[in-house]
Order: sequence, then structure tokens, then C-alpha cells
Amino acid sequence: MFYSAALFSQQNAEPKFGINFSGFVKTDIFYDTRQTINLREGHFALYPADELLDKTGADINAKSNYNILSIQTRLLGKISAPDAFDAKTSGLIEGEFFGTSEGDANGFRLRHAYVKLDWEKLSLLVGQTWHPMFVTEFFPGVVSFNTGVPFQPFSRNPQVRLIFNFGSFNIQGVALAQRDFQSFGPSPTDGAVIQSSSFLRNTASPNLNLQTFYKFNENIAGVGVDYKKLTPRLSTSKKIKTNETIASRAINAFAKVSNSGFTFKTNAVYGENLADLMMLGGYAAVRNDTVTDLQQYTNLSSYSVWGELTYGKEIEFGLFAGLTKNLGATENITNSVYGRGTNIDKVVRISPRIQWTSGKTKISTELEYTTAAYGKITHDKKAIIENTHSVTNIRILLAAFYYF
Repeated sequence: MFYSAALFSQQNAEPKFGINFSGFVKTDIFYDTRQTINLREGHFALYPADELLDKTGADINAKSNYNILSIQTRLLGKISAPDAFDAKTSGLIEGEFFGTSEGDANGFRLRHAYVKLDWEKLSLLVGQTWHPMFVTEFFPGVVSFNTGVPFQPFSRNPQVRLIFNFGSFNIQGVALAQRDFQSFGPSPTDGAVIQSSSFLRNTASPNLNLQTFYKFNENIAGVGVDYKKLTPRLSTSKKIKTNETIASRAINAFAKVSNSGFTFKTNAVYGENLADLMMLGGYAAVRNDTVTDLQQYTNLSSYSVWGELTYGKEIEFGLFAGLTKNLGATENITNSVYGRGTNIDKVVRISPRIQWTSGKTKISTELEYTTAAYGKITHDKKAIIENTHSVTNIRILLAAFYYF
């Protein structure tokens, strides 16, 4: 009798809801052969720094450096709760110790925070997570925290995302704001180049993205389009109101194929003003009214392509290669240029790695060879980079992970 009652109680017990924590501890040890353009004390490396010549012609930036950091250590909380609106509910919170600025390294910052409702063929996600051009099922598996930047779009954004699921076929539409990853533009006080979410917010319209992809077994292929509009200034230096905007478009296509232990990924992006995605590009003024200081703008376009081949599971061998290039503008520009890497013609990277996993522990090593071609941005030749010279950095990276 007791056994029957206990069994009945178990069968009719309420499901348990709450939050389950997981994450990892990670330490990176890295050595660079020269100074780099980076974030957080060199941890997030973009590309080598340009030559900085002293009075004798010696390159000040041709100086090696190293660091040991554990700021990528991460904490993830997955939340479960009762159904709502006839949908299964879930939520997620994730943070790390990367901080929000150079002075805040070691500070705990928000990475992801969202709620998701899942119906049979429709899902709604509201909160902060990856920009849709960073496809979570598909991104470089490099050891470096840069995750393939500046070849791979990289941004987390507050957003509302609708996902339509038709078996292996997926369509999603996304409306996004900006928070930690912001667009470039002029300071309202002195015109200096700054990063701020206000350039998107003052347009009063979100960044929009439409993406579709198809999954078959462990393979995936997809394409997406992106649109955003910025309002660089509310008034000119002559205290005259302005509503001039700059609209930018981008397209990305990606594919992943797995077979017999090998996995190959490739991704291509063409876009205008991709600086908020940690990529080359931006925008510039094309004409200035000398009396009113009213400006009009043109985009600085770029493209990128990367590929990655991996083999193995417990012991993984991987090779990443990427290329990105500035394509300039469609009109001649003035001296007012806003963006990232606007004096770089192209960046090339080759990065082999080996990772060894045992239980909850992983040891990884990677060699990252990155070359950037710096030059002078032309104003009368549609922002083409001329008189280029190349600088190279070799990063040797050793990382230790412990998952929990």
C-alpha cells in the first residue's frame, strides 16, 4: 500500500522549476611579437598596431609583450518555469569578468539575459543575446577570445526575435538596439570620434535583420540581410538643427559540412558600416556646408571571408584562415570619418590550433599569424587606401578550461 502511494505521488508530482548554474574557469597565457590593437590588456586582439616611427626611423610598436588573464571566466544560469500563453518558457542569464571598459577589467558584466517562449512552430525571444549575424550554431572555434574578429561579425544586442520553425527550415526576423557594441560617430560637444548607442537611438528605428537557414543532419547553410540607420548629429557646430541620417546594409552567407570526423565551416560577409560588429568599415561625410556645417554621409564598405577545418573530438586539430578588405565609398569624402580600421586596406590571418579534452578539463594551444596592410585614406578617390605597408603579429596562446 505504501509503495502504491509513493508511486502515485511521484507520477503526479509537480515539475521542478528554478535555475541551474554552469560555466567555466579559463586562463589565457599569450605572447605577441608586436603591439596590437586590442581590448582588455591585450586579451581581445583585433590586428597588429601600425608602425609608429621615432626620430631615428625605429618602429616603437615593434615590441613584444605577454600577459596572463582569467577574465573570460564565465557563469551561466539556465532558468525553467511553468508554461505561459500556451508556450513552453525558458530563460538565460550569463556573465563574465571581462568588464565593460579597460578600467573595468575583472569587473562582472552581462553577456546574455533573455526570456524565450516556444510554441509548436513559433518562438519569441526578448532580451540581450548575440546579434543574428553571429550564428550560434555556426562560428569559429578558435581558442582566442576574439572568435575570428575582424572576419567574423561579433556583437551582443538587446533585441526582440521571432523564429519560425518548419522542421529543418528556419526563418527569423529580429529588431535590435545597441548596448555594449556601439556605432561610431561625432561627439556632440567637440566633434571627436566616439562610440555611442545614441546614434541608433536618435533615429527612432531599430537595427533590422532577416535570416534563414536549413539544417540537415550536422550540416547547415544559410543567408541573412541586415539594415540599420544612424543619426550622427542632432545639431551642427553652428547650432543648427539637423536630421541627416546614414542607412547601411549588409548580407552574410554561411555553410557547415561534417563528415568522418572532419568539420568544415565557411562564412562570407559584404556590408556597409560594419564597425559596431567589430569589423572594418564605418561612414564619412561627403560634403559640408561652410555656413551651416550641415553634412551628408556615405558608407565605407568592406567584405570578409573565413574558413575553418577541424578534425577530432577528444584531441582536436583545427585550422582557421580569414581575409577582410576595405572597399571604400561610393563618393569622395571629407575629413570627417567615423569607423574602425578606416586606414587599413586588408587584414589576413592564419591560425592553427590543438585542443585536448579530458573529462571537464581542456588544454588548448594556438598560433595566430595576423598581417594588416595600413595606408592613407584618400578623400578625393572615394576613401580608397593607398601607399600601403604591412605589419605582422604572431600570437602564441595557451589556454586552460575547467567546466562545471
